Amino acid sequence: MNEAKSSFVTTLIAQRGNVAASRARIDEAVARAEALEASLHAFTYRPGSYVEPDACAPLAGLPVGVKDLIDTADMPTAYGSPIWRGHRPLADAPVVAQLRELGALIFAKTVTTEFAWRQPGPTVNPWRHDHTPGGSSSGSAAAVGAGIVPLALGTQTVGSVIRPAAYCGVVGYKPSYGTISRAGVHALAASLDHIGFFARDVEVAALAHALFVARRPEVAESVTTWQAWFAPLAVPPRLGVVRTPFDDRLQDAQKTNFEASLAQLRAAGAQVSEIVFDADLAQIVDALQVILRVDAWRAMALEARDHRDELSAHMRALIDEGAAMPEARYQAALTLQAQLRARSTELLAGCDALVSVPATGAAPAGLDDTGDPTFCAPWSLLGVPAVTVPSGWTESGLPLGFQIVGAFDADLSTLRVASWIERIIGARRDLELPDRTEAAV
Repeated sequence: MNEAKSSFVTTLIAQRGNVAASRARIDEAVARAEALEASLHAFTYRPGSYVEPDACAPLAGLPVGVKDLIDTADMPTAYGSPIWRGHRPLADAPVVAQLRELGALIFAKTVTTEFAWRQPGPTVNPWRHDHTPGGSSSGSAAAVGAGIVPLALGTQTVGSVIRPAAYCGVVGYKPSYGTISRAGVHALAASLDHIGFFARDVEVAALAHALFVARRPEVAESVTTWQAWFAPLAVPPRLGVVRTPFDDRLQDAQKTNFEASLAQLRAAGAQVSEIVFDADLAQIVDALQVILRVDAWRAMALEARDHRDELSAHMRALIDEGAAMPEARYQAALTLQAQLRARSTELLAGCDALVSVPATGAAPAGLDDTGDPTFCAPWSLLGVPAVTVPSGWTESGLPLGFQIVGAFDADLSTLRVASWIERIIGARRDLELPDRTEAAV
């Protein structure tokens, strides 16, 4: 199809070995960053110049943002905290080293909330600067949403990839738990932490999956091999709609958009059914909160011992709640997590994927709170793959998203379903640079 031939990924693959094309991608990212960053505040550090990329590598010259929770040897990594200001890690995190080996350009470090918890950084939503971009991967979501980079690394413990991706109008992809090494990433909750991706579209997320999760670089050697590997679904998918005990939190715009999206998918041939999810979602969210608190108490032991006064009130409360948690309650939560993960295929109720909202609605106003992650929490506890795609816009110009969830370790099939859904309901927009907007007015 012409659409596939002209996609961002197939163009990237077709231009492999083209030095001018690699350089052009970097120049475009620099130009957009210089036009937008003064008001966006997506980055904690951006080099003044960039080394010429290896044009023959799979990700030749692809500008990538890296969350400031992830170690980079040549750039400061402060984990969103004044405790680590100016810290220079001795080595790249393995995921960063792999990016470099694949020819990607580490374009910048992106803002994170403090240790990936609730204390926000300065980043704003690219579509409305008086609204949050979400968290904790605030800068990565905003940098992709603003069109500065086509791919960025984030992390998710509860909802820190899927929710900000929905808020910023981009694709978010949280792989199955443990499929990407978290070495060199400051832990928040080791039993829950995932490395994930923000991408301009599902196909870019699928390329990240091929390289970092499936570890199949050969599928990106030619357009033909890529299109064979990430082939479209042969038939429309079977989708199970998940309703939750938390649906009373949904904004009207999110409800309306979700139902309209389901109607579009049905009209396009998808088998959309309301399922009874065979697990207690409230219990799942409670178990996640228990694990999060105990794991955070353990992960933050050094900072809590030596720098407690430099931690935010949010982080101190999280650590103290973890320290007070009964061990029996923690072990019960871990047992539930393991049982549910083992049943993840069964929980799909015969569907190819589950679908739900990714958030209560559009990004909340103000920058003091990064939003409610509850609608991502069950899938973070189970560690199953999750994807969100842009599905619409509010009257005030804020993006809305649509979440797709698969069985554990069924990431590729989940991405294929997400790609099909994106083609039907996709609502991605390109952010114009300020001078273009002014000229249009």
